[in-house]
Amino acid sequence: MKIEIGIKEADRKRIADGLSRLLADSYILYLKTHNFHWNVEGPMFSTLHNMFMVQYTELWNALDLIAERIRALGLYAPGSYKKYSQLSSIAEAAEMVPAHQMIRELLEGHEAVVKTARSVLPIAEAADDEATLDLLTQRLQLHEKTAWMLRSLLAG
Repeated sequence: MKIEIGIKEADRKRIADGLSRLLADSYILYLKTHNFHWNVEGPMFSTLHNMFMVQYTELWNALDLIAERIRALGLYAPGSYKKYSQLSSIAEAAEMVPAHQMIRELLEGHEAVVKTARSVLPIAEAADDEATLDLLTQRLQLHEKTAWMLRSLLAG
């Protein structure tokens, strides 16, 4: 069925491709954050365990928003680990790393998501896709704030 939402088909495809990369990055970061929540140890256990739970819960909720935007544009959202690993700029976590390394890896992950989201902005802007721009702006704000908080834990 033809989609008539005021965005050309080729533009919808380019935007959805970018959002698919954002979805993959977000999913891999979600998985990594949940892994670290389960396996963190050390003197900051309680603080990090709780912080990671807040972070993975927020990421989980965002996955649906991103995937549904891809579907609203008329394309299919990727939904397999294989596809996510192909699309993502974030490496999966090693089985066991110290808490300090967990913080560093999550910081790098949030910064990677920011870069991916920023790469989609000009595509959505050129297509006058305000809904995607709004989604991207919200994701940028959240990931930049989370990166700042993680960076603050590593300071000093």
